[in-house]
Amino acid sequence: MKGLKTIYVCSECQYKTSKWMGKCPNCDAWNSFVEDVEEAPAAPAATPKRTSLVGSGSHKAVPFSELEIPQYMRETTGLSELDRVLGGGLVTGSVVLLAGEPGIGKSTLLMQVSDTLGKTKRVLYVSGEESGGQLKLRASRLGTKGKNLLILTETNLETILSEMEKAKPDVTIVDSIQTIYAQSVASAPGSVTQVKECALSFINKAKNDGSSVILVGHVNKEGSIAGPKVLEHMVDAVLSFEGERQQSYRIIRAIKNRYGSTNEIGVFEMGDEGITEVENPSELLLAGRPKNTSGNCAVCTLEGTRPILAEIQALVTPTTFPAPRRTVNGADYNRTCLILAVLEKRLGLKFYQNDVYINVVGGLRLDEPATDLALALAMISSLSDRIVPDDLFAVGELGLAGECRSVANLEQRVKEAARLGFTKAVVPAKNLEKHPFACKGITLVPVHSVFEILPLLKAQPKVEE
Repeated sequence: MKGLKTIYVCSECQYKTSKWMGKCPNCDAWNSFVEDVEEAPAAPAATPKRTSLVGSGSHKAVPFSELEIPQYMRETTGLSELDRVLGGGLVTGSVVLLAGEPGIGKSTLLMQVSDTLGKTKRVLYVSGEESGGQLKLRASRLGTKGKNLLILTETNLETILSEMEKAKPDVTIVDSIQTIYAQSVASAPGSVTQVKECALSFINKAKNDGSSVILVGHVNKEGSIAGPKVLEHMVDAVLSFEGERQQSYRIIRAIKNRYGSTNEIGVFEMGDEGITEVENPSELLLAGRPKNTSGNCAVCTLEGTRPILAEIQALVTPTTFPAPRRTVNGADYNRTCLILAVLEKRLGLKFYQNDVYINVVGGLRLDEPATDLALALAMISSLSDRIVPDDLFAVGELGLAGECRSVANLEQRVKEAARLGFTKAVVPAKNLEKHPFACKGITLVPVHSVFEILPLLKAQPKVEE
C-alpha cells in the first residue's frame, strides 16, 4: 500500500528501526526484533475511539475508604486445580492470558471450563482457528452440553466486539489472540501492533462491562509467550500450561496474578474424555518408584501452600570424555553443579571422574533450595551404589561449607510424607532446635551437615543365584 514501509520492532521494549539488528540498542535484548509494517497516518474521523480502562464513567478521584468490594467477585471454573492457580476462581472483570505449546490441551481445557461456567453464566467462545463443526466435534467427545454457550468463529476484532455488545456475555474466551486482527491496523494478524491493539480492546471491554475475558496465547520456539512483552503487563493474570505432549500429565502455573499467589500450581491428566484434575499429585509422582535401587531419593517440595512428594533420580557413571557430562532434567543446573562441588570438597567424592545425570520424575521442576539434601543423597547413593531406604525422604538446604540449613514449613512437609507411608524423615537440625515437633508414624532424623547423611545409606541386597 502507498505510504507503508517495513520496519522492525523490538518485542521487549517496542523500539523501532528500519533494519533488522541482532541486539536491541535500547534494552540490550538479543534476537528480539520482529518484522512489522509502519501504519499509514489515519484521518481524524477514522481514529478508533479509546475507552477508559476503569469503566466507571467518572474521572474524579474517589477516597479509598469509600470503595466497596462487590459481593460476587469470583466464579469457580469447575476445576478446583485451576481455581487454586487463579487464587480461588475467575475474578469478575479480569483478563487472563493462558499460554502453552501447540497441542498441549489449551482449547480442550477451555471447552470444559466454558461448559461448567455455562451452567450459571453466559459464555461466548470466540474461535479464530477452528470452524463451528470442528468445535462441535470436540465438544461431543468431551461431553459438553453447551448450555448458555455461544460460539463465534470470527477473526475480525470489530465484528467480535459488536457481537459481545449484543450478546452481553459474562465470560468471553478468545482462542487465540494471535489470530485476531483490527481493520484500523495495517499490519498482519499476529504482529506486535495487532496483538497489542486487539488485547487492549478486549481489556477495555472487560473493565467497562464487568465481564471476564480469557485470552489464549501462543509460545515461540524458546518457550516464552509470543507477541510483545507488554502484553503480559496489560493482563491481570498470566497462566503457563506446561507438560510433555508424549506424557499425559499437565501442569498449570501462574507467572503473574494480580488477585492471588504466583506460587500455586495445578496438576491435570489428559485422557480420552478430556482433562481431569489430579487431586493428589504426590501419589501420582511416586507411582512406579523402584524398590531397593540406588540413585533415587524422595523429597517434599512446596508449590505455594501445597506440599508435593517427588522422586529425584541420579545416575553416576564413569566418563569416557575429557570433561565429564552434567545433564539435569527438572532441577536447576547451576544448583546441581554447586552441590557436586560441595560433595567433592567436603566428602572427597570423585564426581569429577564420572558423568552425572539427574532426572525429576513426572515432569515436575524443583527450583526450591530445600531439595538440596535429597539431591545430594541421590548422587551419593548412585556413586557408592548404596541404597537410600524406600521409606525415607529428605528435606534441607546445603551451604558451601556442607552445613544443612533450615527450611520453611517443615511440619507441613513431614505430615504429607507420613500420610503417604514414609516412616523416616531427614530434616535440618536447626528447624527442630527452633520449633520442635513430633509426627505420629514418622521418625525425624536431624542432621547438621552433609557428613551425617552417609550412615543413612545401606548396602545393596545380595542377589541369590
